[in-house]
Order: sequence, then structure tokens, then C-alpha cells
Amino acid sequence: MTSRGVTFPVGFAAGAAAAGVKDGRPGRLDVGLLAADRACTAAAVFTRNQVIAAPLVVTRRHLESGSVRALVVNSGNANACTGAQGERDALAMARAAALKLGIRPEDVAVASTGVIGIRLPAERITKAVAAIEPSPEGWEPLSRAIMTTDTRPKVAEREVWLSGRPVRVGGIAKGAGMIHPNMATLLAFLTTDAVLDEGEAGRVLRAAVDESFNAISVDGDTSTNDMALLLASGASGVRPSGSETAAFAAAVTDVCTELARAIVADGEGATKVFEVRVRGAATDEDARMAARTITTSSLVKAAIHGADPNWGRVLAAAGRSGAQVDPRRAGVRIGDVDVLVAGAPADWDPAAVRRIFEQAEIQIVVDLGVGAATARAWGCDLSAEYVRINADYTT
Repeated sequence: MTSRGVTFPVGFAAGAAAAGVKDGRPGRLDVGLLAADRACTAAAVFTRNQVIAAPLVVTRRHLESGSVRALVVNSGNANACTGAQGERDALAMARAAALKLGIRPEDVAVASTGVIGIRLPAERITKAVAAIEPSPEGWEPLSRAIMTTDTRPKVAEREVWLSGRPVRVGGIAKGAGMIHPNMATLLAFLTTDAVLDEGEAGRVLRAAVDESFNAISVDGDTSTNDMALLLASGASGVRPSGSETAAFAAAVTDVCTELARAIVADGEGATKVFEVRVRGAATDEDARMAARTITTSSLVKAAIHGADPNWGRVLAAAGRSGAQVDPRRAGVRIGDVDVLVAGAPADWDPAAVRRIFEQAEIQIVVDLGVGAATARAWGCDLSAEYVRINADYTT
């Protein structure tokens, strides 16, 4: 069965239109609308960049009530660093969506992605919004409308049975460059038909984001527009409680993790994905720091791209991460090959490690030799194609 992402849960519809946001030529879908048939409990996680785009300012304001019924989004222009006019343009998008759906502008979240520092073509966008007819089948055009340098949509969904009834979670995301822990140049939109209050929605989303979107890196850059938004319609009539709360939270995390890994696999210029598993850390935070530092290391990423069995770069990255490392007890495993055991080089075959680094998916395990905490993170290789894409981005 084809994934439906954000329209998989009961009560959601979506659609998209071509507005020519970037260059005035409406040749691709670049404006999207997600709508619920009722008010939804909403929660969001935003970029930690101190330069915050206008759509995020508006969305934060609209989320203060904890209830949102729709999302309007565009690609091709970030509406960031655009001053007071940027906020007015973001509000114009919300008003256009509200008019289309017969709801209040305050019930609409707004998101944008694309080039920073250029005025948003609000008139073209609002005209496109008016032409969108949301439907349950509209998940696919919406997933394409949010793409920038992505080469393919990112869509995921899960269904869990709680209190004898099905509860659904769905999501779409975009992202390929400016991807780094603490969000990235990514937009992630999640829906569920579970009954949640504002506090529950926020806790579930923050935990899921930390295990997924905050554990990936393509290039170490964090954008001005990052947003993960969760809308809970309550249409299933099921409120997760007791032991079922963990099952529901796991479903949300699974959706986010699938989307996050899809982003890394589609990283700008990427040819390989690698997973870093850290164990033996003193604390969970140490484990996360070490894993995420390894995935962001340009030297590690370049070695993987060239299939260079230079595993010392892996341990060096862990050592500079801020995590506690005992070099006398540390270990490194590349695929199924132990290259460092108890702080001493193993009897390893460079050709075997080179073959592992030539694979499309690679696993690296690092033991910090200190405690029992663990973590994982994902990254991709660094290629010349990444430089080409970003050297030509605005042209």
C-alpha cells in the first residue's frame, strides 16, 4: 500500500499548487495546504538559530492558543531576513489559507523554505492557495511542494492499536542541505488522530525530534526556518494512557526516524549513509555528543566518501566532542571489523574496511570505555557534488 503520510490519520486533507515562488515561472509545485476537519491540538519544535524567519514568528504566535487547524507552506523562498514586511507576507499566507478553508487566520500555521533574504512573492502565493482543493489524496503533491534541493519526497506513517482501536500517525518532511542536530533546514509535518492535550503533544514531539531529526547531519549548518509541527485531530476518539502512552510515543518516534533517515539518504551530493552507534559513555548526553560529532566531522565524511580506511578520524572526532573518553579502554568497529580494541589497534585488514566504506549503508560502533550509556546518529558522505549544488544554489 502506498504511504499517505499526513493524510493517513483520520480527518486530514492536503493539496498543492504551482506559484512560481522562486522565479515567477510556475513550473513546479511550490505552495501547499494541509487542513483538518476540526480544531487540532498543536505542538511544534523550531530552529535554535537566533536568526528566525518570519513564518516561524507568526506560527509561534498562532500556536500560543495550542490549537491549529491548518498549515500553509511554500518552497523556493525562506521569507527570512525580510524585516517587518516578511511578517506581513507570512500573515498574508495565513489569511489566504483561512479564507480558503473558512477558518480564522490564527488557526493557520505558516512555513517557508528556500533562499534567505529575498522578499516573498506573497501575491503569487495567495493566488495559488486559493486554487488548492485539499483532499485525502493530496498528500503526494504536498510532499513535493515543500522540496527544494531534495530529489524525492519523504513520507512515513504508522498505525498502532490502543484500547482496541486503531490510532494513526503520518508525516512528511523535506531536507537535503543545511542539515544538522538541533533541527536543520528541514520542515517536518506530523499528523495523528489520537486525542492529545497540549502538554502531551509537546512531550511526545520533543522526545521524537531529539531521537530523530536532532540525530542527523549532512553538512553541519542549521537554518533559520526549521520546524517540526504535530497536529492531533482526536478523530480516533482514543487518548493514549497508561502503558499505551509508550506505544503511541514509539509510533511518533518511528515516523520521525524514518523521515530523518530519508533526509540523510537524500543529502546534497550524498552517495552513502552511515550510522554511528556509541556505547560505553558516561552519560546519555555524552553518548549523544560523541555520536553527533562523528557524523558532522568533515574528515570522517570525506574518508567515507573516498572509501579511505582512516578510522582514526572517527575516534579523534569522539575525543573532541566534549564527551568523556578513556583511550585505554576505547574501541572502534567498522561494519563487522574491529579496528581498535581496549585502546589498542586490532589485527585488521585495510582492504576489508575499504570494502565496507564502499557500501551504500555503513555502520560504525564506538565504545568510549567509560560507562554504559548509548546513543546513535546518522550522517552522509561529503562529495564534490555537495559543493557544486551549494555553489549554484541561487542561480
